[in-house]
Amino acid sequence: MLDITVAIRVYNGATRLPSMLDRLRSQIQLESVSWEVLIVDNNSTDNTADVVRDYQSDWLPQCQLRYVFEPQQGAAIARRRAIHEANGQIIAFLDDDNLPTPNWVAAAHTFAQTHPNAGAYGSRILPDYEVEPPQNFQRISHYLPTMERKNAFRYDSYKRGLPVGAGLVIRKQVWLDHVTDQIVQGPVGKGFSLKGEETEALSYIKQSSWEIWYNPDMTIVHKIPKWRLERDYLVNFFRVIGLSQHRFRMLRFRPWQRPFMFPLLLLNDLRKIALHFIQHRSTLKADIVAACEMEFFLGRLASPFHIWKSLYEKRKQARLS
Repeated sequence: MLDITVAIRVYNGATRLPSMLDRLRSQIQLESVSWEVLIVDNNSTDNTADVVRDYQSDWLPQCQLRYVFEPQQGAAIARRRAIHEANGQIIAFLDDDNLPTPNWVAAAHTFAQTHPNAGAYGSRILPDYEVEPPQNFQRISHYLPTMERKNAFRYDSYKRGLPVGAGLVIRKQVWLDHVTDQIVQGPVGKGFSLKGEETEALSYIKQSSWEIWYNPDMTIVHKIPKWRLERDYLVNFFRVIGLSQHRFRMLRFRPWQRPFMFPLLLLNDLRKIALHFIQHRSTLKADIVAACEMEFFLGRLASPFHIWKSLYEKRKQARLS
């Protein structure tokens, strides 16, 4: 096996891929590292495949640039395909709007050597906004995602959250051993079903003896276009994030604890909705950030019922087919 696979899920990324591939072609400090780049084309309808072929014709001699086509759309599906296709012992994930710094791959490899108990670890993510974000956007910017902390830390409690998929590095065997059935599929094309597929997977790893870390020595720049800062997109984005929360919440508890925690979490959601409405009722229509927070709280309240309904319909369709 190789030391590391850089895996990139692409959907209609022909215009975004060149900048990323140029960054990967310019990586440094890799003289003693065996690595590859794996493009997972998640059913693109543009000329993504042609762009990759052009780069393959003039790629690095010491690093293979591979391309696979995954016809079933979904971030979680593309990530699973990348894991099974990867030849690296560790897999470093990038999205097609991420630009890694010149030492990103080397820093990912080094961290795996210096932290042998780390099953997964996330990158520092610096935002590059095409336009100025809304006022008070820092309250919600980490969901896009951004992550600007300068010091490394271990995710030793759920209050710290978990790394996001952009810039995430995992040990291949750890994922294969511990990540089982995933309900959350993440982005599908330009839309969403449920979001946070990497959080669901990392929750399984966190329940094992493996550690999960944040490594600021791995830095990527996240390109955030104008349309991702518009009200309609953001409100829908945060509604979907809210609707996904029940799955992550329940994974924090043992099975026997879940029936007791479920009503307590519902009551807490109702309390937060009421407090948020009282505090922002006069500005909800004009304040994009407050509106996004309200959609998140409302989605989180509805999340268990939404997920149960989705699972029921999925199982019913499977029986009929």
